[in-house]
Amino acid sequence: MYKLPYFTEQNTAKVIAFMKENYFAVLTGMGKKYPVATHLPLEIIEKDGHLTFMGHMMKKSDHYLAFLENDKVLVIFNGPHTHVSASWYMKQDVASTWNYMSVHARGKMLFLDEAATFNAVKRLTDKYELPESPSAFHKLPPEYIDRLLKGIIAFEINVESFDNIFKLSQNHDFETRKSIAAHLNKRDSEGAKLIAKEITDRLEQ
Repeated sequence: MYKLPYFTEQNTAKVIAFMKENYFAVLTGMGKKYPVATHLPLEIIEKDGHLTFMGHMMKKSDHYLAFLENDKVLVIFNGPHTHVSASWYMKQDVASTWNYMSVHARGKMLFLDEAATFNAVKRLTDKYELPESPSAFHKLPPEYIDRLLKGIIAFEINVESFDNIFKLSQNHDFETRKSIAAHLNKRDSEGAKLIAKEITDRLEQ
């Protein structure tokens, strides 16, 4: 991680809130020959000052087999990002850059039993499907759920540490950051507008 003090968010609550907002994460580990990765939604649970991630994955996949051998994982949470032109700076004899927000969390993987897998799938489905939806969990045929549970497995990750980079032009003066935010707001890009808001929020603090 490209880590510099002025690009690091010191407020832990804000970092955890960022992870919760960007919970579709990249889960990475080490396979026998190459690193492995999978993209999946995670539950982020705070309890007694400790973080736990919960989710489920397919059995017999490369990442599942890798985590059986090595339980150490890196989880990457990516947020908005955008190109920033040096032409917007007050001082313009420097290079352009890229602003972005990302958190890297490290921990150990623990696979869970079938009952926990059932509950993990139910919680995720109930979160995104309305009770009256034909795809609501309680409307799924029991035989279908039984087949589903044979092919997937729930897990939890006990988080041991996490780092962040909230690169939002903090190394520039007030007027330059104000100019960057104004130009980003003119772009037809959700990422640009979100980064502009993050810059502006910090200018107002």
